[in-house]
Amino acid sequence: MTESYLTIQSGTEYEAIIKKSRFICTLARVEDEQAAQNFIATISKQNRKATHNCYAYLLGNQDQIQRESDNGEPSGTAGVPILEALQLAHVHNVCAVVTRYFGGIKLGAGGLIRAYSNTTTDAIHQAGIVKRVTQQVVAITTPYKLNDQVHYYLQQAGLALAGEEYGTDVTIKVFIDLKDLDNQITALTERFNQQLKIKKEDRRFHEIPVKD
Repeated sequence: MTESYLTIQSGTEYEAIIKKSRFICTLARVEDEQAAQNFIATISKQNRKATHNCYAYLLGNQDQIQRESDNGEPSGTAGVPILEALQLAHVHNVCAVVTRYFGGIKLGAGGLIRAYSNTTTDAIHQAGIVKRVTQQVVAITTPYKLNDQVHYYLQQAGLALAGEEYGTDVTIKVFIDLKDLDNQITALTERFNQQLKIKKEDRRFHEIPVKD
């Protein structure tokens, strides 16, 4: 599981009218190439009467998979600008389809590049960006006599609770960012003189909105 990466907050559809042509950018999160291709096929089917359905997508934390298509527009005027708009936003695992309904006025190569790029960028802004941070669920088992102190420590450390279980002792579950995991476990162990039992459990992604 990747420690953290940026992606869009949610799927969205953004439309711009440029010299009478309609440019509609539809964005979606995708986890693999099949999902990206399915999304492209769905949007293209919904807009089968459009002049073009151009697209680009990035997959992987290092953009290991990159694909783009001009779908009949002059070479390099649609797919690449869409792809570069995604790259400039530093988002991953995102597919963008920009549908064009021709309005009768030719834009020229430069105009097309700007139209496809700007429409994609504006769609990303509309969708919003989140940082997906990998967190570890950690179970902390404490004697009842230390329960209040442990809770206070966790609150001061800014660690979110994932739940509590009561038995012979108290088990408190918290979420810890992967990059902070070892330091937090060491700090807990030292602070409470090794009186706690600490166990790593599942991992999950936590999404944090990113402001422009």
